[in-house]
Parts: sequence; C-alpha cells; structure tokens
Amino acid sequence: MIKRTFKQAALLGFVVVLSACSSRYHVKQDKAPVRAPTELEMQDALVTDEAKSVSAGRPYEVLGKHYTPMSDEKGYQAEGTASWYGRKFHGYYTSNGEVFNMFDMTAAHKTLPLPSFVRVTNIENGKSAVVRVNDRGPFHEDRLIDLSYAAAYKLGFHHQGTAQVKIEAITIARDTPRLTYVQVAAASNIENVQALASTLSQQFKLDTPIAFEDNLYKLRLGPITDDNTAQQLLETLRQGEFNRAFLLYTEHEL
Repeated sequence: MIKRTFKQAALLGFVVVLSACSSRYHVKQDKAPVRAPTELEMQDALVTDEAKSVSAGRPYEVLGKHYTPMSDEKGYQAEGTASWYGRKFHGYYTSNGEVFNMFDMTAAHKTLPLPSFVRVTNIENGKSAVVRVNDRGPFHEDRLIDLSYAAAYKLGFHHQGTAQVKIEAITIARDTPRLTYVQVAAASNIENVQALASTLSQQFKLDTPIAFEDNLYKLRLGPITDDNTAQQLLETLRQGEFNRAFLLYTEHEL
C-alpha cells in the first residue's frame, strides 16, 4: 500500500510492496468482480504454523504515520470497521510477497505479523470467517482490517463496502486444546451421507457425526484433539476425492 522507489527500499534493506495505496494499478477505483465467489473459495483459510516475514515485520511509514508491527499475535482481539478490496489489486503483490487474489480468504492489517490468521465476525449479522493476513492496510484512520472480496462476501457486507467486525487472532499453539473436526462432505440425501459416514468411520477409526444445517446433511470426522493429526487427516482427504474438506474448530463436542 506504499509506492517506493527501488533506491528508497534498498536504503531500508528490504523491498515491500504494500498493495492498496500504490499508484501503479491498471484502474483508479476499486471494483467488485464480475462473478460471486464459489462455496469452495469462501471456505475458511487453513490455519498453519509458519515463519513470519522478517521484512514485513519492520517498522514502516505511510502518509506520515509510523507503524510498528507486532512480534506475536497471540491473544490479539479488536473491534472496528472492516472494508474490502477487489479487482483493482487483483494479481498484485501483497506486503509479504504473495500475490493478491480477491477470491482467496485473505486480509490486510496495519500491524499483525505476516502471515497470521484471524477469525473475523460481522457484529451486525453474526457471520464469521477465518482469513490469512498477508498484507498491510487499510490506511484509513477509521478502519481496522481490509478483507478480500471473497471474505467480505461470506460476511455479508460486499454490497455495503464496510461493516463493524470483531477480529480474534488464531494460533495453532493456543487453539490446540480445542476440539477439531474435519468436515468432509455435505449433501441433501441423508442415506448417501450415512453410507459415506460408515465407510469413513471404518477407514479412519473416528466418529462421524452428521449435522443438519442450511438444509444440508454435513458429515464430519472427529473430534481430534491433536492439531497435527487433524492437519494430516485433512491433507489425506484433500488429496483424494474430498478436495473440499476443511477444519472446524469447536469448544465442545458436536
């Protein structure tokens, strides 16, 4: 979100492309995409434990204001205004060197470590989403977080442009004591879901609870108390026929 010359960046010892305020974009005004995100694109970001970007963790300045990124996001919570960014920034680099995709579940924040993960809840309607923070911004005094279009769509404020939200940092170490399920599939036919549940229960030696939500029967595996085990199971499922499987964290058994 900052335009820097290469010489200026070199003097700082790193090159950071901060996407939302550069003047090098192909359009002047941000726009929504020509299609809605798919259900698969709006699945919560997969929480991982990975190294933070050193360059994106250094203090920086935007529009005359200095920012010092956090070294650790554990326990971070905040409430404020969320906005979203879309077509104008699609395909450009984020602050930690990834490419922004308006259909990924990602976000920009002024000071959270990059990357980090947060649960964003729309206070007005209760909808929530887990996003990967990989960019800096938004650089408006009254805004807390900038979400990808897909995340804003899932939270139900893509038409308004902004919403009041609560954000909570998620870390694997902190969330390990919580119960983890893997949601495998969803269908309207209960017999098909029950048959699949029986097969997967025998294959993975796990319980297969079925929840009825949004007029669909949703099959889950678990609970799993060890996050590494849950991640390995998810990878196994996604490599097979269940490429839409995702993790579901809860505070209690389903």
